[in-house]
Amino acid sequence: QKANGTKKSGSKKQKQSQRIRKEKPQQHSFTHRLLAAALKSHSGNISCMDFSSNGKYLATCADDRTVRIWSTKDFLQREHRSMRANVELDHATLVRFSPDCRAFIVWLANGDTLRVFKMTKREDGGFTFTATPEDFPKKHKAPVINIGIADTGKFIMTASSDTTVLIWNLKGQVLSTINTNQMNNTYAAISPCSRFVATCGFTPDVKVWEVCFGKKGDFQEVVRAFELKGHTAAVHSFAFSNDSRRMASVSKDGTWKLWDTDVEYKKQQDPYLLRTGRFEEASTMQCRLALSPDTHVLALANGTSIHLYNTRRGEKEECFEQVHGECITDLSFDITGRFLASCGDRAVRLFHNTPGHRAVVEEMQGLLKRASTESTRQRLQQQLTQAQEALRSLGALKK
Repeated sequence: QKANGTKKSGSKKQKQSQRIRKEKPQQHSFTHRLLAAALKSHSGNISCMDFSSNGKYLATCADDRTVRIWSTKDFLQREHRSMRANVELDHATLVRFSPDCRAFIVWLANGDTLRVFKMTKREDGGFTFTATPEDFPKKHKAPVINIGIADTGKFIMTASSDTTVLIWNLKGQVLSTINTNQMNNTYAAISPCSRFVATCGFTPDVKVWEVCFGKKGDFQEVVRAFELKGHTAAVHSFAFSNDSRRMASVSKDGTWKLWDTDVEYKKQQDPYLLRTGRFEEASTMQCRLALSPDTHVLALANGTSIHLYNTRRGEKEECFEQVHGECITDLSFDITGRFLASCGDRAVRLFHNTPGHRAVVEEMQGLLKRASTESTRQRLQQQLTQAQEALRSLGALKK
């Protein structure tokens, strides 16, 4: 009987521990009047996201061994559908769409290499995802911090936390190795125009290289282009504007800067500093940065908070605190600039970009005063009305 008794209580304990294991940890809850949507399908923490160049999709990858593809037209709906691609025997830490939106690449956490997934459209409107038979060869010796595909489709960039940036062709051959000489790299990216690759790290500058191709599309060389000089401490992160003519950076010196990079660097022209703003939080911890496509709004994330600045006046306009249950891992505006997306736990949170609408109102009011023709006035008035309507619908129109 005694033996039976212990058996019974043993199985009871087992069942309890199984029950505890099955109960998922609580999802972090966050509410705000400007929160447009929360995308929740991942069962692991999301480390990276990417909007497709046609604006139709958002890709997210998490440590639950999946990549999810979301339809952006569902963002304001109650239901957010996503399609799942499984990452076999590994998980992705970084994800990027190909320029034609028919494939995406991921960086594998354990494999330390790139894997390409092809997206094939099905009759029901969904996709079938197939990984190509061969992953890229292993080349990096340190953890990879970012990857990118040029919009021209001519090259792929991978950057690791030492001082190495590799330029690959799409077949997985290394075209060039860049040594950034910055002690370590904290961030790297390809410009939207596909001409440049930029990096930042331990030094107080952002270094920019041009990736040169011949007229027939053959790779030639990587040359130093220009630098963003003006910070007095290590640079955490930077971003390009949509047309690659502006850049923004944030540094450990507690400032962010907006630059005009539309310069003829071959004639020794340096980028112009347009504005400096204070962001004290950057002096104590790593920050992420996103620049709206029209450069009117700068989003800065540190820890679990997001701060939005008007780049014209340099003033902070919005602050969202404790957005995620874990530190924010990625921050990005969608290609229209209407939404700002962030991830950091098992959800993506999307915010209405009210500072962006306000900036349009300010800009249009200024341009209307100087408009010389009636057709220009009508066009400006239409844009002004649209921005005011958007703010009114969000309850954010300043009296």
